[in-house]
Amino acid sequence: MTRPRPSTDPLRRAVALLDVRWRRVVWAVVLGTLSLGSAVGLAAVAAWLIARASQMPPVLTLSVAVVAVRAFGISRGVFRYLERLASHDVALRGMAALRANLYTALAQGTPGSLVGLRRGDLLARVGADVDTVGDVVVRALVPAGVALAVSVGSVVLVGAFLPAAGVALALCLLLAAVVAPWLSARSARDVEARGAAARAAMTATTLEILEQSGPLAVSGRLDARLDDLRATDRALARVTDDGARPAGVAAGIAALAVGLAVLASLLLGIPAVTAGTLAPVELSVIVLTPLAVFEAANALPAAAVQLHRSRQAAARVVALLDGAADAPPARATTAPRGPVPGEAANAAARDGGARDAGASLTLVGVAAGWPATGRAVVAGVDLDLRPGRAVAVVGPSGVGKTTLLATAAGLVPALGGRVTLDGRDVAALAREDAARGVVLVAEDAHVFDTSVLENLRVARGDVTAEEAEATLRDVGLGAWLAALPDGVGTVLGPDATTVSGGERRRLLVARALLSPAPLLLLDEPAEHLDAAGADALVRHVVAATRTARDQRGVVLATHRLSALEAVDEVLLLGVPDDAPDGAPAHVVARGTHAELLDVPAYRWALDQEAATVG
Repeated sequence: MTRPRPSTDPLRRAVALLDVRWRRVVWAVVLGTLSLGSAVGLAAVAAWLIARASQMPPVLTLSVAVVAVRAFGISRGVFRYLERLASHDVALRGMAALRANLYTALAQGTPGSLVGLRRGDLLARVGADVDTVGDVVVRALVPAGVALAVSVGSVVLVGAFLPAAGVALALCLLLAAVVAPWLSARSARDVEARGAAARAAMTATTLEILEQSGPLAVSGRLDARLDDLRATDRALARVTDDGARPAGVAAGIAALAVGLAVLASLLLGIPAVTAGTLAPVELSVIVLTPLAVFEAANALPAAAVQLHRSRQAAARVVALLDGAADAPPARATTAPRGPVPGEAANAAARDGGARDAGASLTLVGVAAGWPATGRAVVAGVDLDLRPGRAVAVVGPSGVGKTTLLATAAGLVPALGGRVTLDGRDVAALAREDAARGVVLVAEDAHVFDTSVLENLRVARGDVTAEEAEATLRDVGLGAWLAALPDGVGTVLGPDATTVSGGERRRLLVARALLSPAPLLLLDEPAEHLDAAGADALVRHVVAATRTARDQRGVVLATHRLSALEAVDEVLLLGVPDDAPDGAPAHVVARGTHAELLDVPAYRWALDQEAATVG
């Protein structure tokens, strides 16, 4: 991956990652100059031709001008087409390179750099923001280069007929090419920053509503999220309106500059014609040529706005890169997924290496919370995990089970206490070392738009079709597998939208079981399953980690309690009744399933579970 030089300007750093071939950019500027130069030449020659034809000279004296008008008219369109091909080729290649470099940086960096981002925000950064950075070539650099070349050539052309008119044209071009873009750029600084934030918020909210509409509706939060989307849309509309006003002023200045250039040409040209230093035909050339010249300058206010827009996008992209490179290497095994950090499927496990039978994960007095808030949601947790041992973490929704698992996996730095893997601080481990030791499968782990077999190979690249089929049957997907048209070769579609929630959950558990990591952290492995199926799956996962040949340690974060007699220890998380508002949860009880039956909160939850099933 190409690494940019250190720079305080995020746009410079992002452009360096575009891997732009500047010869292509120069070629695009040349073609753009020829296109607009043809327009200027067309205006100049047409003005001369009309004025000269009014004098009714012999037709042959006009033939060259007639041919030139046709040539300029045709070449303008041809060069414009070629310029578009060249500039967009540069931009699209650059976007692809930047996106690839960004993905590589994120894959090689730490998942902890992403945990503070909403899925939609991350999607906006790797999608729209990358495109906006690439647009700086087509919509800012190339137009600026073309405007400079055409303006200089046009001033020289007009100055050749009447030097004073050339000076006047240069001054008017400065008004249109410097003052108007400066005004647009000044107003764009604030507008584009607000616009980028509004667009990111809209993307995040829209994605959340589209993907979580069911849970949001059930929890009664859908209307609130729709209100948030409407508010974001109004904010974006306000930003657009705020940006339109200075854009209108800049357009007015550009129009004023054109009028002043034409007026100056008349005021300077008429006395010159009277004095005999300028032919009447030439007067038409210096008066009408500026009308075409300003086509190049009029693109500069938009180029200035694009420059700021690209800089804002670059700042967001570079922040993502810096987070991946500089955040504490609290890494666990994450699957290369769409844009939610926090799930993992052991990227380093793809080498199929042997499991470390002596691996151990230890939590001592750990406080867990998301970095964006800096507030612990769970505190004082002690946990010991080693192959052959199964631990369940239970508690009400929102108590912090997922956050605790992410911290144990190293995806989120601990806010207090210590997390060690094989006696070493997980935050100090290299990515590969952590990946070989522990794998976290989050509740919303990603399923890729590829075959069943390739989705399972995310955990280990050498999984055979026979291994995949056997594991799928073990987790209760035998009938589902038999119904697939191409077996494990069947393509699942984007994010497994073609399978049910329960089938998706079993598929993720199968992927975890195929990982070579000795320690597994499973978040809600039995979600979306019926009671009997959920209990059977939990018992199978625990049994599968205790075989003499394939011992592994497993932590299950789950709501279901009825199958937990299979695990060695249960940690019940909760907030004490006398705790102040906002206090973190603690381990309020721990022991075997049978021992916790005497704990009122645990017994009540188990009775409610039984009543629901009944």
